[in-house]
Amino acid sequence: MRFPLLAKAAALGAVTLALIAALDTVSGIVNEREGRLREAEQSVMDSLASQQTLVGPVLHRQCEESWDTEQGEGKERRTVRMQRDVNLVSLPQHLEMKGHSLQEPRYRGLFKVNAYTLRAQVLASWKPGELQAPAATMPAGVVVCKAPVMWVAVGDARGLRKASLRLNDAEIAVLPGTLQSQHARGFHAVLPEAWYEPVASSTPNALTAQLELDLVGTVQWAMAPVADNNQVTLTSNWPHPSFAGRFLPVQREVTEQGFSAQWQVSALASSARQQLLSGGAACRLDGAPATWSNPASAASAPTCIETFGVNFIDPVSGYVLSDRATKYGLLFIALTFVGVALVEVQRRLRVHPIQYLLVGCALVVFFLLLVSLSEHLPFLGAYAVASIACTLLLTFYGRFVLRGTKPGLVFGGAIATLYGALFMLLQLEQSALVLGSGLLFVVLAAMMIATRHIDWYAFTAHLRQDEPAAK
Repeated sequence: MRFPLLAKAAALGAVTLALIAALDTVSGIVNEREGRLREAEQSVMDSLASQQTLVGPVLHRQCEESWDTEQGEGKERRTVRMQRDVNLVSLPQHLEMKGHSLQEPRYRGLFKVNAYTLRAQVLASWKPGELQAPAATMPAGVVVCKAPVMWVAVGDARGLRKASLRLNDAEIAVLPGTLQSQHARGFHAVLPEAWYEPVASSTPNALTAQLELDLVGTVQWAMAPVADNNQVTLTSNWPHPSFAGRFLPVQREVTEQGFSAQWQVSALASSARQQLLSGGAACRLDGAPATWSNPASAASAPTCIETFGVNFIDPVSGYVLSDRATKYGLLFIALTFVGVALVEVQRRLRVHPIQYLLVGCALVVFFLLLVSLSEHLPFLGAYAVASIACTLLLTFYGRFVLRGTKPGLVFGGAIATLYGALFMLLQLEQSALVLGSGLLFVVLAAMMIATRHIDWYAFTAHLRQDEPAAK
């Protein structure tokens, strides 16, 4: 063959393209399995409860003003009864919540979904005289009001396990639904007449509401800061919280046994009150409308109500790490081929493209093993099993390809080093770029140093002489 290096390069290029296609197939498998995980999460949400967003408590009172007016002239003049609706809404001055979230993971086949039960105590207070019947605005007008209602909205009412309410230390019945079209799911209570119709000679009393709530949800919990002053304390046995939303905790502590977090949000810093009063739809932490929002009204709502909260995430997701590992697959294969080619040059060996292909296939199978094993083992265990198995296989095969036990062991050690470097890249996400670029620099420097004395023209001539004569 006249140009053996060119032919060898073309063959290795074809091998690399085949391995790229194989890596793309593995990436497709990872994406498909991750999609199955999302389906499992949705299945649990459909059967248990979805993400929870808490809004309230809020006071609401419907009033109607009516008056008589004269219309027409002469004999056609008549008295017409006119009326208009008046909706009074009052938000708390102070809202304090203390809650504890207990993780209760659910499973769909191999897939785990992070579910939780939140036990919360909410204390809310209003200033005296809230929602008293307003004075008529029209001459001889009459205002008639229904009893005020206190409502609390949640993301998914199926998650309500317990809800009890005390007003000024008096137990009050809790009824299903919020009676609000914009925030449909939750519960409400009708206030007793003694509170909203005080004796004329007496001073109106302030209102204090004590709410105890057991709420089941999945993946995420959020709350809207609708009071003038909001203080929220949340503890949990989940050690991997992801705090999100418009406000981060002012204090937080995360340990291996769980976390505690405290939020303090003032109306000076939040627009949640104005957004709620203007008809805004409450949203989850990711900005999507909460499941209980009316789709039509949510679409026409001017904005989302601000929320804050926590995502209960798995920081070491096997699928996420497997996908990241697969993205380094081509670099992994290229470095291995470079190493084999370097030994081939140094030891004057002839490694066939088929042998390169088999080595590359072993590297691709590693990523497939990693995905499958991570569904049954912790990611560290899955990575250890897959990498050890492939390292032993490539060490055994390298002993024959490189024609010696010592070169085979060196080759296996280099593969083990690459697996170790890949694992570091996966764990140190913030430093992955600098670590990867540093690794490439080291490999390039080692190649340049190892081949600095090679006469490439003489090496090419040697390859031509080794070609069998044509018959």
